[in-house]
Amino acid sequence: MKSFFKMFTDSAKEFKSVKSIAATGMLIALSMIIEMFSVDIGYSKINFAFIAIAVIGMLFGPAVGFGAGLICDVVGFIVHPTGTFLPLYTLAAGLQGLIYGLCLYHKRELKIEIGGKDISLLIRATVARLLDVVIINLLINTKLNLHYHFIPPAAYSSAIAARVVKNAAELAVDLPLLYIMLPICLVAYKRTMTGSKANA
Repeated sequence: MKSFFKMFTDSAKEFKSVKSIAATGMLIALSMIIEMFSVDIGYSKINFAFIAIAVIGMLFGPAVGFGAGLICDVVGFIVHPTGTFLPLYTLAAGLQGLIYGLCLYHKRELKIEIGGKDISLLIRATVARLLDVVIINLLINTKLNLHYHFIPPAAYSSAIAARVVKNAAELAVDLPLLYIMLPICLVAYKRTMTGSKANA
């Protein structure tokens, strides 16, 4: 439990680092660019902006991840305003960043080895993405769509089914992307920001 709270305090300290803020800003901008190419498919949309948020959570922890999620949603609305600004969606975006920070923060001590190779980051990436899909995409966002009448009550079951199929299919792409991008970004961060050549 002590290490759990230390993860938040360590993450909060990242707000005092110019390097951390600069890197977070660049990743938020990248998330905005990726978001521009999202594809609306009715009750849901396909995009890979979560990768930038996952990298922020991995590098800077749950506190920064939560803040970055909030900022991404607000800035995204300012840059591409559609309809009315709805703060509950912003909170959901913050929770997404929190999930990735909790699961992936690189300063968290957790090692799982198979054949002498540390696979903890891959396992944590899998858990993080599954939690994001189930908690944020399927549960919270679908409920919010119903609450704001973006989904008619009569179509709720159909919306859930469509979102389950869509998210299950996307996992086949999302997870390999995370497996590739997270270790690369972590090694690059350690080399450029801290001068360390340590592997993920």
